[in-house]
Amino acid sequence: MYEVETEICQQLEGLKEKGVIRTGDVRKVAATEYKKLKNRSTEDVFELCEHLLDKGDWALKVIAFEFAHRRKAHYGPGTFDRFESWLFKYVRDWGDCDDFCTHAFGDLLAMNPQLAKRVSRWTGCNQFWVRRASAVILIPSIRKDVQLGDIPFEIASDLLHDSHHLVLKGYGWMLKELGRKHPDPVIDFLRRNVSKMPRVSFRYALEKLDSSQKDSLMKLDG
Repeated sequence: MYEVETEICQQLEGLKEKGVIRTGDVRKVAATEYKKLKNRSTEDVFELCEHLLDKGDWALKVIAFEFAHRRKAHYGPGTFDRFESWLFKYVRDWGDCDDFCTHAFGDLLAMNPQLAKRVSRWTGCNQFWVRRASAVILIPSIRKDVQLGDIPFEIASDLLHDSHHLVLKGYGWMLKELGRKHPDPVIDFLRRNVSKMPRVSFRYALEKLDSSQKDSLMKLDG
């Protein structure tokens, strides 16, 4: 199966020779090479993903996460544990986090919302990208209007005063997406926390509310 890896590396080298490698070009490589894996088991594909992730190369991570996402129809009971291990072992910045958590891992959670409670414990992690992941991973569920109860607000509360600006932006983004579907509870959360919430999170969260709601909240922000 690793002949696919060789072909991937050859294609990426060709892209490098042409100049800057763009994410869209890398995804085209993933789409082409995935066709050769359609008849392989999900376990085989995930093992290849781990082999690619272990290289620590940005483009190979994009391809690995893309392969994993294309297997979403075959996610099973143990997939959460596997993906969580990838989050802690292979994700190393906000780009990795957002790619993985708004596609493969996020869709897994949307398909199994009962697992959302397990995400809450990430808010206490030392690595900022894992804390960001605790909010960002909810976005696919929110967009699909999967019911998550109070978990988004519990996570936002845990991250309210986070020390890293990308975590503050992450939970602000999550609240913004939730506000598109369910503005009233988001507005209530913002009103209750306006005096404590960092401005960057507050402004992200209200971005997609209607103009009257946004104006009212911005007056509270001073």
